[in-house]
Amino acid sequence: MQLPPMRAFARALTLNAVEADDLVQEAMLRAWRSRADFEPGANFRAWLFKIVRNQFYSSKRKAWRWAPLDPQVAEQTLVAADDPSSGLSLEAVREAIGRLPPGQREALLLVGAAGVSYEEAAQICAVAIGTVKSRVSRARHALFQMLEPAGGSD
Repeated sequence: MQLPPMRAFARALTLNAVEADDLVQEAMLRAWRSRADFEPGANFRAWLFKIVRNQFYSSKRKAWRWAPLDPQVAEQTLVAADDPSSGLSLEAVREAIGRLPPGQREALLLVGAAGVSYEEAAQICAVAIGTVKSRVSRARHALFQMLEPAGGSD
């Protein structure tokens, strides 16, 4: 079943659970309508993720306003396993991911969050596999820099 990874990818793209569910629903409708276009033997997972991605960018181009994430919903906290006292706000992570350039964010979310292989991510994004690897690497480095506590580690 591809829905859970599609929802995770959509949620990471939209940074909003409700918008992500709407995005996946619309993408599934598009996939159903375009089912005759799917070539047997092709990578079904990559085909679905590409539809989610394209739908996301189409909706962003058409959006006439942007509603910010509700801060009360984002009050959750991620805790480092090696140091439970060092909390990292989930909102801070979402904001940092949101500040990544679109290509880097997309590659990181596909490979890191959705568990898509570099090869599949390259197919979904219509770029070379080396480009995906580079984008993921730069995104990870940028996130580390954005989320590193001021003053560095002690």
